[in-house]
Amino acid sequence: MADTPDSESRNVARLLERWSGGDRQAFDELLTHLYRDIRAIAVRELRNERHSTIQPTVLVNETYLRMVRCTEMRWQDRAHFLAMAARVTRQVLVDEARRRRADKRSGGTPFTLTDSHLATTDSAFDAIEMDALLTELHSFDDHAAEVVSLRVFGGLSAEEAAEVLGISLSTVQRRWIAGKAWLAHELRPGA
Repeated sequence: MADTPDSESRNVARLLERWSGGDRQAFDELLTHLYRDIRAIAVRELRNERHSTIQPTVLVNETYLRMVRCTEMRWQDRAHFLAMAARVTRQVLVDEARRRRADKRSGGTPFTLTDSHLATTDSAFDAIEMDALLTELHSFDDHAAEVVSLRVFGGLSAEEAAEVLGISLSTVQRRWIAGKAWLAHELRPGA
């Protein structure tokens, strides 16, 4: 008999609790349950990276290796875990771009925002520059930066972002509008 969404959610919650308690096997089981979701995040991120040399499986593996060290984290639920996976995945790609820039093999990894909600051009943006923009946005509107990161890079819905951030849906929607407007302004040619 297949797991129902409720039983799957309870199973993931139990695994997150066990992992937070130090049970490494629980993390491995959790990865098995959420592998498709994490791989979807990796594929979405790589779709935005025109010159990345990382394959989705390698990106998932690197994300796994970094997340397995997060033993002190108190996980809320599946959405919280996937939001962190998206953040870690983005950081892996930023680190790759920095390495490639340091090696002077290229001018950085181009990054293209493809989220349909952002009305930007199809121009490529460097992953390091995109990370800097999100850091700048964090400096004056932390909620907007978190919402943009979760929605664009994590692929979360507004409802899931609200749940992860512990804020209302209407606040997420306002911060989403503000964040994407600011990014669209910053990403326009000549800005």
